[in-house]
Amino acid sequence: MLHAAIFDLDGTLLDTLQDLTDSFNEALTRYGFPPHPPHVYRTLIGSGARRLVERAVGGGVSQASVSAETVESVLAAFTERYQQTLDRHTRPYDGIPELLATLSARGIRLAVLSNKSDECTKALVARFFPDIRFEEVLGLRPGFPAKPDPASALEIAEKMGIDPERIVCIGDSGSDMTTACRAGMMPVGVLWGYREREELLDAGARTLSACPDELDKVFA
Repeated sequence: MLHAAIFDLDGTLLDTLQDLTDSFNEALTRYGFPPHPPHVYRTLIGSGARRLVERAVGGGVSQASVSAETVESVLAAFTERYQQTLDRHTRPYDGIPELLATLSARGIRLAVLSNKSDECTKALVARFFPDIRFEEVLGLRPGFPAKPDPASALEIAEKMGIDPERIVCIGDSGSDMTTACRAGMMPVGVLWGYREREELLDAGARTLSACPDELDKVFA
């Protein structure tokens, strides 16, 4: 029996694509790099802002030969802009608030684990889900590894006092599925986010959900 759910944020609970695109493009153009359309960022989101900057300056395909100083400058410009506008276009996906309320009412304990910065992760969850009780909300923190390293997922399990095998890890990327597998949790992929079905299955997704209503059945 499943007792808890750890949700990814971007592409799973929230559609953040436009705000991320706008903030990254402003940072890139400020330092002379070309902007990218949203569909390019769909393939880059999920590994943390620093990794995204490294790939974005290379055209979204591979890391460019740019100095560490330039990466830091672009990252700082993105962070400054995004913190000011992170909720301008961002919204929960249809059905997500209802799903979270239903799971919480049924006694399923909830958490969020994101590779977005810890500060922005907490701000967005507080902004869009003020009535949902998440026991843990963790973003990427200094000194802690990003997903797919399972350390933070296991930290959440320990704080909740729940065996990892009783926890479902829900996300839209292969990184989320790999995190779940490495942590000994149940990997469940969602198809309304930023990645394709094949990536989720290749990374170990045990089941896929096309809409939030289908996620409720995982806990039936």
